[in-house]
Amino acid sequence: MAETPTTPYATVRRALKHDSGEKHVSGTAVYVDDVPEPEGTLHMAPGWCRGAARGRIVALDLDAVRAAPGVVAVLTAEDIPGDNDCSPSIGGDPILADGEIMFWGQVVFAVVARSRAEARRAARLARIKVEEDAPTISVDAALVEDATVLPDYQFRNGQPEAALDTSNRRLSGVMRIGGQEHFYLEGQISMAVPGEDGDMFVHCSTQHPSEVQHIVAKALDVIEAGVTIEVRRMGGAFGGKESQANQWAALAALGARVTGKACKLRLDRDDDMIMTGKRHDFRIDYSVGFETDGAIKAVDMAFAARCGCSADLSLGVVDRTMFHADSSYYYPDALITSRRMRTHTVSNTAFRGFGGPQGMLAAERLIDAIAITLGLDPLDVRKRNFYAQGADITPYGMRVEEFATQHAIVTELEQTCDYRARREEIRAFNAANHILKKGLALTPVKFGIAFTLPHLNQAGALVHLYQDGSVHLNHGGTEMGQGLNIKVAQVVAEEFAIALDKVKITATHTGKVPNTGPTAASSGSDLNAMAARRAAETIKERLVGFASDKYGVPIDKIVFRDGHVLIGNEPILLGQLAKAAISSRVQLSATGYYATPKITWNRQTATGRPFLYFAFGAACSEVIIDTMTGEMRVTRVDVLHDVGKSLNPAIDIGQIEGGFVQGMGWLTTEELVWDDRGRLTTHAPSTYKIPTASDVPEDFRVSLYNSLGNPEPTIYRSKAVGEPPVMLANSVFCAIVDAVASLRPGVIPPLDAPATPEAILAAVDAVKAARVP
Repeated sequence: MAETPTTPYATVRRALKHDSGEKHVSGTAVYVDDVPEPEGTLHMAPGWCRGAARGRIVALDLDAVRAAPGVVAVLTAEDIPGDNDCSPSIGGDPILADGEIMFWGQVVFAVVARSRAEARRAARLARIKVEEDAPTISVDAALVEDATVLPDYQFRNGQPEAALDTSNRRLSGVMRIGGQEHFYLEGQISMAVPGEDGDMFVHCSTQHPSEVQHIVAKALDVIEAGVTIEVRRMGGAFGGKESQANQWAALAALGARVTGKACKLRLDRDDDMIMTGKRHDFRIDYSVGFETDGAIKAVDMAFAARCGCSADLSLGVVDRTMFHADSSYYYPDALITSRRMRTHTVSNTAFRGFGGPQGMLAAERLIDAIAITLGLDPLDVRKRNFYAQGADITPYGMRVEEFATQHAIVTELEQTCDYRARREEIRAFNAANHILKKGLALTPVKFGIAFTLPHLNQAGALVHLYQDGSVHLNHGGTEMGQGLNIKVAQVVAEEFAIALDKVKITATHTGKVPNTGPTAASSGSDLNAMAARRAAETIKERLVGFASDKYGVPIDKIVFRDGHVLIGNEPILLGQLAKAAISSRVQLSATGYYATPKITWNRQTATGRPFLYFAFGAACSEVIIDTMTGEMRVTRVDVLHDVGKSLNPAIDIGQIEGGFVQGMGWLTTEELVWDDRGRLTTHAPSTYKIPTASDVPEDFRVSLYNSLGNPEPTIYRSKAVGEPPVMLANSVFCAIVDAVASLRPGVIPPLDAPATPEAILAAVDAVKAARVP
């Protein structure tokens, strides 16, 4: 747990509330839709073809749209002066469709009107004639057609084919893992305000302001310096605003350019779910060779992802799936391959975990299958295959240096959650009950921290110290509710030894900190807090040098403490020293920059180090299922998670709890369904079921592992916490598998994710009907 501070000026490692927490619950937090609108602001709505998912546009009649009440302008691809593309990197994502429909919901035109209601009504008046082609919807169909958005990729370690052939036992199977809708509380929204000389200022709900700046500048055919993006906060994002905000910002800016007025574009919930990407769903074909004690000898895992109609971020997402196909387990010989399948559905995108959860769940399926086949406790099989001394190299060649941390976490949780006694209690319960069955699973997490594209591992910050001792802080990260700003502010306050209320955090702004990467990959604090710390250190060095010269005191005798600066034995308020320094023309403004070290991954050769370190954790979940209905409840969850030396335990525990429940939703209740015409049928909370308060585990116990600190020199030896907790929810899915498997020992339940009641009931029926091997 956190160290107890001895003074209010010691801010790091304190369990402090979110800096905007009171604003969130009181409704006073300002989001893009709350920013005061300039006089005459216009509103926009997207227009699309509601009858086709794939085909050539042969006629586009917008006369009725233009004639509708309140309409000021109607924009098509022809109105874009620059590049009609909002892709984050590879291309193929038109801002407005130009002659072709690639998925149901693709935007063909945009309406600009005096009010949002008028724009939305007018958008429905278009007449779009499409020469339809049959859409490819599923991964299986895309595999048959051999349709991909990017080349195939693989990791190979050792001689997997030979090792599989010589293993004592071998299992093969197929697993399907569904996607997930982000369901952020604040939908996609941008407001663009035109300025002088063609400049554009955009308020945008985005995780990647610099990329939005780049996309808007390209679309308008202006220099990037003429476009400014500001993000005060987002109402959730979860990866869904890493690249997906680009299109809506570009459309708002285009509307502002054409009309000369501020333009706001806010999607409603249905349109947001239809028009924006999801978590990738996968088909995994696997073979695993193992010995009679459960030790894995070789694996062959083939991942096929539904990427949608374009690449978007699928290169990195599916790579990370492959990086985490080992979960926490050593594969002596391995072949891990991936295919990125093209379908006529919205292009899938980043989602918390960025492909890692799918890879790890596939690994847990291997372990459960081995355990059920051999009649062993799944936890024993997991522990037998953990990385260890001499068995510490991943399939992609990186050494797992902290494997002992994983061992310690699992051992401690096994004891504190009373795993062995509860296993026996559940065995007795299941023997006595024919309808209700319980399941128990303890699963590990090992999640790599860093962007696997090395150039994204950098951040900047800007810090000003004022004459009253207060500090203005700006950094390149974005706040989406995760508590990044409070952590960075804690670090800066700690550096100056001032109270936290002396640090003013301001909106992320491309004119203050430029050329930033996205706030993603769980690296927000690692990157931005370090950059802010370096900026603060630069100012401190200047102050110390000034004080040393002015007072004739050695540098090593000048210390920042409790809101003061001790110059020898004489304390002076930080503000007083700052005022004196300013009078002597000492600069008290500084930028800070940080680039993550040791990242050497080369994708072309599949060599090098993709991660700075791993975050570890473990969860034990207990469930009860009704074998007559497929209904399920999570009755108890115990979590022990490694965050290094926590910067803020309250924030970290909140992230763990939230991540777990979000992962549980992905694996149990959240199901995306397309019909055979390519139309998403689950595009509202009436048909798409995220977890609610009643779904939270009845007994939910979360603890932070008592870490000695990150062995890597991260900010105050902390570890990232944003994404790893999602994968703790694998324990829920594995517990459901355990419950179903109790019906007929030795039979592997054919359960895919999400484990909805329908899926559980089908697995129950299949297990009952199966022949025992």
